[in-house]
Parts: sequence; structure tokens; C-alpha cells
Amino acid sequence: MTSASQQIILAGVDEAGRGPLAGPVSAAAVILGNNYDWSALNDSKKLSEKKRDELAIIIKEHALSWFIASASEDEIDELNIHHATLLAMKRAVEGLGVTPNFIQIDGKFCPDTGINSEAIIKGDSKVKEISAASILAKTWRDDFMKLMHKKMPEFEFNRHKGYPTKLHIEKIEQYGVSYLHRKTFKPVAQRMSKIYKGSIDE
Repeated sequence: MTSASQQIILAGVDEAGRGPLAGPVSAAAVILGNNYDWSALNDSKKLSEKKRDELAIIIKEHALSWFIASASEDEIDELNIHHATLLAMKRAVEGLGVTPNFIQIDGKFCPDTGINSEAIIKGDSKVKEISAASILAKTWRDDFMKLMHKKMPEFEFNRHKGYPTKLHIEKIEQYGVSYLHRKTFKPVAQRMSKIYKGSIDE
């Protein structure tokens, strides 16, 4: 525990992309500091894409420290989504340029970082540091899926970001399962008989 005389260096941690059928799960860790007015921060799901992008720039410019990490679709298939998410969170914390002595995480579970931690349900709407982490994790993953759209435009990843929408399922049925898809997720596993053979633009 942190002693009363020791300054608390709080890092907020959150993830994005637990539910999609394709792509990595991302996580961010953020130490905000007191050098900026963070009142505009909120749960990334409650913000428009434009507002998230604007706030992501501000967080990266003014936060004391931040880091974004991920666990790949292969790691998700190997470990399961729960453990892969915790791995991405652990990587995010370990990537910080400033070492926190207390971590607050959105949800019910804490990654094994060796640092005193607290899991907070709906923490992304209660703790500014977690809100900031949710914004960075979400914008990074959305940008990644937009990049994947350029490589595999057939799947229209820019529209559904890999989530199990009707459009995405239709694309998998039409084109098959790509290397980006999470093979252990049921809607993908059910369609493994058809493998994507389109050309991947670099």
C-alpha cells in the first residue's frame, strides 16, 4: 500500500475490442497529472468519433505519461479473450514512462503488474484517468481497423471495426475467414470451412 506521506501516482487502465470477431484487443494506461483541465473526459462510448479523436490528441500532448498496447488475434485464440485483455493491460502499464504506485482499472479484474490495483465497474465514467485510457484504447483500435480496411477492403472493416454486425457476418460468408479473424469466436469458427484467398494490399 502507498504510505500517507508518499505521493500517489495514479494510472488509469482500460481496454477496447473485447467483442469483435477480428483484430487485436487494445489497452491503454494513462497518468494524467494536474497540468491540464481534464473535465471534458468521459467514457469513450459516450463520445462521438470526432470528439474521441480530438481528446486523444490532447491526452497524448498533456498527460504525464501514456502507453497503448495490444494482444493479437492469435494471442486471443491461444489465451482466450479474458486473459488476452489482461495481457494487453499489463503491457500498457509496463510501457509507461513514469511508474505508477496505484492503478485503477475499468471492469472487474486487474492485470498482474505487481502494483497496488483496484478494479472499478464502469470506471471509465467515474475516473478521469480511466476515461482517458478508454479514449486512447478505442481510437488506436479504430485506426488499426481502418488500416486493415485498406489491406482487405472486401470486409469493410472501416464500417464495423470487426464487431459482429450483420454486414460483417455477410462479408465473412462471402469472402471467408481471414488471418485477422479470431478463429475461436463462434461466428468465425462456424465459417472456418471457407478461408479468405483475396490479395492483401501492402
